[in-house]
Amino acid sequence: MRNHASGTIAAIVATLINIAAAFLIGALLIVAVGENPLKAFGVVWTGAFGSLKGFSFTLYYATNFIFTGLAVAVAAHAREYNIGGEGQANVSGLGVFLVGAMLPFLPWPVAIVLGIVAGMTFGAAWAFVPAYMSARRGSNLVVTTIMFNFLASLLMIYLIVNFLRPTTSMIPASGALADNLSLPRMDRFLLTLGINIHENPLNITFLVALLVCVAVTFLIWHTRWGYELRAVGENRDAAAYAGVHVPRVVIQAICLSGALAGMVGLNEVFGVQHRLILDFALGYGFTGVAVALIGNNHPLGIIPAAILFGALYQGGASMAFMFPKISREVVVVLQGLVILFAGGFVAVLRPYLTEQFDHFFTRKVA
Repeated sequence: MRNHASGTIAAIVATLINIAAAFLIGALLIVAVGENPLKAFGVVWTGAFGSLKGFSFTLYYATNFIFTGLAVAVAAHAREYNIGGEGQANVSGLGVFLVGAMLPFLPWPVAIVLGIVAGMTFGAAWAFVPAYMSARRGSNLVVTTIMFNFLASLLMIYLIVNFLRPTTSMIPASGALADNLSLPRMDRFLLTLGINIHENPLNITFLVALLVCVAVTFLIWHTRWGYELRAVGENRDAAAYAGVHVPRVVIQAICLSGALAGMVGLNEVFGVQHRLILDFALGYGFTGVAVALIGNNHPLGIIPAAILFGALYQGGASMAFMFPKISREVVVVLQGLVILFAGGFVAVLRPYLTEQFDHFFTRKVA
């Protein structure tokens, strides 16, 4: 019990230290381009959390990051690394759109249920081939899922341009879906209470994301399948000796991973765009890898990590707008520093901090 507690605290402290280090180096970068880092980071904070509108945008980005972070985390518990979140999310958007196009009369409560089913089904189906190749043929899942990202992008281009795009439009997007399919948005809800925060994309899918976090937590840590999943991740030979069908669990884990990434399609197609557009998931899948790393592959860590990157997306856009010398590329570098330090270097500090906290708790008990 003591080792578990010290390991958890060490992971949190190591993550916070590395995030602080990333922002320190980011500050030096901002100084190098001729701006004041304190003012710049102040704009980031204000843009992300300083108003209801800015915070709504932060939570909108965080919604997609929660889904893709959970997708990476589930597969990682089987020691499989799904880097195909973007492709799975792209294809899931097709499934959600087809539900809306074929059933335009649906009210939104029914549409959200069918949209969840369609998005998860299409995402899982797109992950199945890499899952089978990894579990049965020993293929590298990282390589195959990255390849499938490109295949998904090409498939969506072909379908949208040749079949889904209105003949009167040159925009690479489908026609608009019926208004009754649009999911409830936060700005409209607050407007009924007399609070005007202007139009923003945050919708009920954020609450769905939180419920999915609860479901994933229960599935992994409180079910027999979750125990088998973690056993496979710890030692496949031992799990197989204990009677676990390892290839089956691996395929199920990767397909579930794809299904979770597919939830992005619900948020974007029914919640925000109300149509199917090209590359609506651009960046979400790869950022989900960092979210899962920072969150230690646990939903309780993934939620704040997703909000952190949502703040970097929203606040970074505000910083680039307010400071002409700070280009969008500088913002991307800052995001990369957070990924590098909090996602990669955290493993350097964690063993040392775990040892220190072990000694601390030992002295407290003594």
